[in-house]
Amino acid sequence: MQRVAVVGSGGAGKTAFAIELGRRTGLPVIHLDRIHWKPGWIETPREEWAKVVADQAAGEQWVMDGNYGGTFEIRFERADTVIVLALSRWRCTSRALKRTLTHYGREVQAVGCPERLDFKFIRWVWRYPKDGRRHLHAALDSFDGRVRVIELLTPREVRRFPSDLGAVSH
Repeated sequence: MQRVAVVGSGGAGKTAFAIELGRRTGLPVIHLDRIHWKPGWIETPREEWAKVVADQAAGEQWVMDGNYGGTFEIRFERADTVIVLALSRWRCTSRALKRTLTHYGREVQAVGCPERLDFKFIRWVWRYPKDGRRHLHAALDSFDGRVRVIELLTPREVRRFPSDLGAVSH
């Protein structure tokens, strides 16, 4: 594992998982939320965003966390492993709400982007198993056999995966 894309619903724990995976493997971690969002929750324009992601994915080693379905193909083309955090909609939605309430007003996802109650985002998290997963599976299908896909379904699987790797040297 040298280039790992970590994807899944909001609230699935992608950022925490990526940090731990990076710690265990020594791979640098790239948090897409931190580079996508500009202060005030302003999105990077689509054309610029694709280039930013392509530049990040060009590296030889990385763990890159974030969903951003519009850039799946860019990341999966370079990844050797895609880890899908596929926790239940109930768990992801409750975690997203808890993060919002616990960190309300603080910058958690990106600089200049304080946590806020965003019903559009909560709706997206709730609908992710039906809407987002379809797009993810379509993207993964186009890379069938060229990228290793690991799907983690429970919090226990998510917690155990990095520790099951042990210390990996490069």
